[in-house]
Amino acid sequence: MKFSVFTASTPEWTPAEAARNLADQGWDGVEWRVTDQAPADPPSFWAGNRATWPLTGLEESVPEIGRVTSEAGLEFSGVGAYVKVSDRPDVVRVLSATAALGAGRVRLTMPALGDDTYPALFAQARADLEWAAARAEAHDVKILVELHHRTIVSSASAAVRLVDGLDPSHVGVIHDVGNLVIEGHEDFRAGLEMLGDHLAHVHVKNVAWQVDGAHPDGSVAWRAEWSPLRSGQADLSAYFRALSAVGYDGWVTAEDFSVDVPLPERTRDNLVYLRSLSESAELS
Repeated sequence: MKFSVFTASTPEWTPAEAARNLADQGWDGVEWRVTDQAPADPPSFWAGNRATWPLTGLEESVPEIGRVTSEAGLEFSGVGAYVKVSDRPDVVRVLSATAALGAGRVRLTMPALGDDTYPALFAQARADLEWAAARAEAHDVKILVELHHRTIVSSASAAVRLVDGLDPSHVGVIHDVGNLVIEGHEDFRAGLEMLGDHLAHVHVKNVAWQVDGAHPDGSVAWRAEWSPLRSGQADLSAYFRALSAVGYDGWVTAEDFSVDVPLPERTRDNLVYLRSLSESAELS
């Protein structure tokens, strides 16, 4: 396995700082966040994130993205774009940029629940994904579909339906163990096995459910909170054993949105922990 960090989780660092710090800690690669965002001071994961490349003007940023990454000695694990699969002009833009960078893979976002009925959202997303897949083939890159709560693909089962029949050389799935704690959990090994050749990438973060008061009827209300990798509810040791059992040996990208310890300590310890999980899984 090779290990990278998604820069949504490194908001305090500039791109140059993120690349240099991650390389110094021993990470193999980086997954750059690409989106237009609101300003914020201090920076946060989702606004004012300093390690984010703007979607606006992305074409002009490609040489700098490549330089920052290569000079640090890092590889691209992919591009973490926030472009909707239905946004065809921007889909073409990020596919082209991904190809120019030699990054190989780019995430597109699938529809969120609530804007229409699930069948209607799913059917439109499938049509959009088929269109995007043809453009990905022309650029010789792969589109990644992430398992994500509150979208049409919260589970491996749903993702299998969405990508069925599409060429896994150009459309793959990100299995995200942390998101599945919130919605979409299935047995780790079963989910990985059902994805088969479409299993293209792995995201690792962790989540814990906390009591959040009560509903009007008196029942307990709960909320999901991001937690350190070692203390969330996802059994990451079991997860890595499942990855090993299905023969997964690709990229594992950390996206730790906890704030219990300072960022440099967080990323450093996460790499130690992920490597230990991988090594233990191989020995089991």
